[in-house]
Amino acid sequence: MLNIGITMLGLSRFQFAMTTVFHFFFVPFSIGLAFIVAIMETCYVVTKDDTYKNMTKFWGKIFLYSFAVGVVTGIIQEFQFGMNWSDYSRFMGDIFGAPLAIEALAAFFMESTFIGLWMFTWDRFNKVVHCLFIWLTAFGSTLSALWILAANSFMQNPVGYAMNAAQHKVEMTSFSAVIMNRQLWNEFPHVIFGAFLTAAFVVAGCSAWRLLKKDHEHFYRKSMKVSLIIGLCACLGSVWSGDTQTRYLINNQPMKFAAMEGIYKDSTNKGDWALASGFKGHDKTWSIEIPYVLNILGHHSLNGTFKGQQTVNKELKAKYNNNSQTRNYYVPTKTLFWSFRIMAISAGLFGLVAIVGLWFNRKKSQSIMRQRWFLYLMGLMVWLPFIVNTCGWFVTEFGRYPWVVYGLLTIADAVSPTSTVASLMFTNIVYFLIFASLGAVMIILSHRVLKQGPDSVITDGYSTEPQESDKKVDPYEMGAAHND
Repeated sequence: MLNIGITMLGLSRFQFAMTTVFHFFFVPFSIGLAFIVAIMETCYVVTKDDTYKNMTKFWGKIFLYSFAVGVVTGIIQEFQFGMNWSDYSRFMGDIFGAPLAIEALAAFFMESTFIGLWMFTWDRFNKVVHCLFIWLTAFGSTLSALWILAANSFMQNPVGYAMNAAQHKVEMTSFSAVIMNRQLWNEFPHVIFGAFLTAAFVVAGCSAWRLLKKDHEHFYRKSMKVSLIIGLCACLGSVWSGDTQTRYLINNQPMKFAAMEGIYKDSTNKGDWALASGFKGHDKTWSIEIPYVLNILGHHSLNGTFKGQQTVNKELKAKYNNNSQTRNYYVPTKTLFWSFRIMAISAGLFGLVAIVGLWFNRKKSQSIMRQRWFLYLMGLMVWLPFIVNTCGWFVTEFGRYPWVVYGLLTIADAVSPTSTVASLMFTNIVYFLIFASLGAVMIILSHRVLKQGPDSVITDGYSTEPQESDKKVDPYEMGAAHND
């Protein structure tokens, strides 16, 4: 430990958090954009409208950039398990290894193969077959998310395992139990709907910026229409899946739920929901509350009560401390409380903007071009889904503190014993610079695509077939023809 109070555990946690957050900027964006591009190409196949083909190629370029950066950051993230969390890897290897292996050997290979086929075969297959390639790419990326979340869900709710006390590790006893984990099937839909929402509002926001410049109005208005329809459906799905997941936490991880709602003492039947609160220590100092809303959200009823963090902490002490009172189970309440409210308020904003945007952008209306304030708002909302996704992972991961595997392994017991403060400081700086560089490259390349506009993909694309203008003329043939 250095004199300034930096520890190996703190640096290891910061590095994994930084890596995960940056990686998760691109994962949901890539998953969602793959589906949006697939829907655009399907519209082209069905309607034979070349605008949809150009939309597919145009937004497909940005999808390819995001996919590439996501792969690189994912590889860096996997290094963490061996470098900083080797005790976690030993403890969880038998469980964690199976989903990750299937993800790499099946889902990732699937999406990597078909993304290449889709990218380079525009002129080699008929429309339907080529469209199938992007759908298989999208399906493969979603399948990747499923296997990753299966491993994460075990960390939230361990099932289908036996403890090997002699080797201090968990061993899988039921693969089906791991896959059918209820936590997984609450978490997976929420992540996927969030991915659709992310890509939809990025496409809509980028379209809004170009419409402000009155650039290719027909193209960007059609892109905005498709993306906002998807975004509205994804918003409704996110609200539904978020509600299901939150209600599941009431009994499964009551400390996480209590922190999300800022409850320290057991709630009354009045069910006051805190719109905003202040916290100090393990108590609430002030709060703006709305009666009965908490019961409506948590129980779908006007009646009901919830355990506060103080009660849950006593129960967890009795369950896990073996009569030792030294360990508390309080989680970072401020982080969870405000992260949850950012997600909830943003969901309402996404839905409202999608509805208003579709109305302004309705057929044969020029309202969207006159409402410049709305285009500016939608343009700024390009960044909001990334903030919301980060808040979601804050709630998921911080909410199980102090556990890395809930009820089985603490974060402090999972860190690598051979790590040093100096090596962690060095790798934190290096990784930060790498991530900043990758992020800058992604933004610059995406901006370049937007600036070039859809004209760049009309005769371009990803095909290796030469265009007519690219074919070289043999001068001897020209001379022979002239002599004749």
